[in-house]
Amino acid sequence: MPAPDNRQSPPLAVALIGFGEAARAFVSGWQGSVPLTLTAFDIKTDSAGPQRKEILAACERQGVTCAKSAPEAVAEVDVVFSFVTADQAEQAARSALPGLRPGDFYFDCNSCAPQTKQASAEQFDAAGVHYLDVAVMAPVHPRRHQTPVLASGPHVEHAVEMMDRLDMQAKALGVTVGDAAAVKLVRSIMIKGMEALTAECLLAGRTLGVEERVIDTLNESHPGMDWAATMQRNLERMMVHGRRRAAEMREACTMVERLGLPGRMAQAIANWQQQIGEQALQPGPEDMGERADLVLDALTRTSARRRSRA
Repeated sequence: MPAPDNRQSPPLAVALIGFGEAARAFVSGWQGSVPLTLTAFDIKTDSAGPQRKEILAACERQGVTCAKSAPEAVAEVDVVFSFVTADQAEQAARSALPGLRPGDFYFDCNSCAPQTKQASAEQFDAAGVHYLDVAVMAPVHPRRHQTPVLASGPHVEHAVEMMDRLDMQAKALGVTVGDAAAVKLVRSIMIKGMEALTAECLLAGRTLGVEERVIDTLNESHPGMDWAATMQRNLERMMVHGRRRAAEMREACTMVERLGLPGRMAQAIANWQQQIGEQALQPGPEDMGERADLVLDALTRTSARRRSRA
């Protein structure tokens, strides 16, 4: 799909709440193709340390004004994108709300339960601010701002028009806040669950010395799927993004349990994602076995520390 011709349009003023990987990916895609001005606020800049310096440096590299607070970041902008972890999304929305005006747009792009987004939407509706439930449906690299997104909410058609101006690949689901979140989180039970399943399978097989034989049988049972590459890739995602994925899966668990169903699978997925993610490991080698050994060594050290404190 060709990029929209924005040469005659005035620059959009865009604010970002959270300036991590997703926000930076979208910004890098917009730059050079869409006329806009950019402001960001990230709560990590509230305290001294390497994370503050890293975020400030990223803002400077990408030509983004780094605000001192969420209300300051969102003041007098056309649209706000929230890219924080799922467990911080509701608090981020509340912190930004005082700086918004009636008629402003707030795009909540976080992987929250539908009920969480509906609670945020009620606060925005009371203030006359247009809240949109937005679900990012694929990794932000390599497509950056053109990563497919779903959107739902009372003002979804106008919101999608705005995202079209930003050269985004957005699809309107309907006028009900929570519909986009529901699609995202139900799908995530499968996607993040496959990651957790393959991690448990690989790490157990590696410990017992049978992982290659297990993979051979999987390839026989499910031809066409490269199980070794899949396990290696899934483990990398958990190492790099496990803590964020764990927060998302806890939201999925909340969603499922509020439906009157047991959320045991979502909770187990969250536990595995959290445990591997909190080791803060670099993926390192692309060899499946070597990557598994990195995780096993870290988990063993963590277990030893916990036993010594008991």
